Amino acid sequence: MKDGKVLTAEHEGTFVLKMIGDVRLTLCATLDEYISSILKAPNFVGVIIDLSEAEGIDSTSLGMMAKLAVMTKKHFQHTPIIFSPNPDITHLLNSMGFSKVFEICESLDKPIEEELGELELLAEDENCVRTKIIEAHKVLMDLNSENEAAFSSLVSTLENSA
Repeated sequence: MKDGKVLTAEHEGTFVLKMIGDVRLTLCATLDEYISSILKAPNFVGVIIDLSEAEGIDSTSLGMMAKLAVMTKKHFQHTPIIFSPNPDITHLLNSMGFSKVFEICESLDKPIEEELGELELLAEDENCVRTKIIEAHKVLMDLNSENEAAFSSLVSTLENSA
């Protein structure tokens, strides 16, 4: 699997995130920073997450994506779109309860043509990363009872090790 990276673009208030390769917790600080910038955008219209080139996505990255959906719904009354043509990735998204907070599409009516730029990987200290991992998993736990059962011991362990 290729190392994960996130490409982004913005066009007239629509933000695009394209996740490529194996998207892991090493990108959590980078994703969190970008989510914060989206939430501050005065021209916000929508969000599209393109997973057409994602090979794998860990639970921390899924939690960051869910955070984006929850926050855009709260701040803008918007449901983000996930483009997921890979049935395995789509199955993962559905098992995590993403259909509650995202519109999941196997194809797009209009191709994404914006020029995408790679987000710079942000380095964070161990405590900051731990905090982001905990936050991401708590968001996942709020989506459904299966996630709560799957991640509660991880969250508890991480909280107690702080």
